[in-house]
Amino acid sequence: MSSLANKSIVIVGGTSGLGLSAAKAFIAAGAKVVVVGKDSSKVEAAKSQLGSSALAIAADATDSKAAMAAINVAMRNFGRLDGLYHVAGGSGRKQGDGPVHEVTNEGWDYTIQQNLTSLFYSNRAAIQQFLAQKSGGAILNISSVLGFSPSPHFFATHAYAAAKSAVIGFTKSAASYYAPMGIRINALAPALVATPMSLRAQGDEDVLSFIATKQPLDGGRIGQPADLDAAAVYFMSDISKFVTGQVLAVDGGWSVSDGQVAVAQPPAAATARPAPGLIRKLANWWLKLSK
Repeated sequence: MSSLANKSIVIVGGTSGLGLSAAKAFIAAGAKVVVVGKDSSKVEAAKSQLGSSALAIAADATDSKAAMAAINVAMRNFGRLDGLYHVAGGSGRKQGDGPVHEVTNEGWDYTIQQNLTSLFYSNRAAIQQFLAQKSGGAILNISSVLGFSPSPHFFATHAYAAAKSAVIGFTKSAASYYAPMGIRINALAPALVATPMSLRAQGDEDVLSFIATKQPLDGGRIGQPADLDAAAVYFMSDISKFVTGQVLAVDGGWSVSDGQVAVAQPPAAATARPAPGLIRKLANWWLKLSK
């Protein structure tokens, strides 16, 4: 459990959901962490939960200075930066994301800013620090199965899918460029996980029925933040020092399962009964043939 001993890690989006769960796992594995969150009340709650091995700051990940501010906190308190985990992001459904023909300009801009631009800011800040240290380092980004495995019936948010697909392209391209400098960049692609972002889906019985077949592992369920923790620890640690540019789907089987969508069927009697006009035509035809 000491695979992250003496590591200094910044988690952007680390005060709730996937990020907070990972912070606890990183600390258990020996790391010191700085967590960043936008909601000051969640920042204070994270401080109390994480204890003396963590520092927490309130900042908006879509602010280009937020990640560097967190990295500076890590440098002042821990002396170096070893890893960045970018979790921050979220749904733009309420702002106007949806199927392409319904996506508003505001919905597109908000969703891309939250899920892609913020990630670019944090990755850039971490890479700049790694290069300045001449130390190498690890970056882990959060994508989504929706970036490569769509779900048109229940999860038709196309700006979000575009952003998460772009995270994969960005991760792989940057990983190839910075590999000679010892900087590793990988991504996790979760399916539906029980986080504050997914409250709508968690309360929808039709979605839950779909997930029972789309995520069939472990009895067919929504994922829990802790389901990603072991993978996050792996990618942040030296155990994965020969791994870069990879995307790991932690998805309960989503990407290899059909998923069943209930479709309402018309009553059997209505489909079996021929139209009255057709009956008369058949009767007249039979009378002509029998003369």
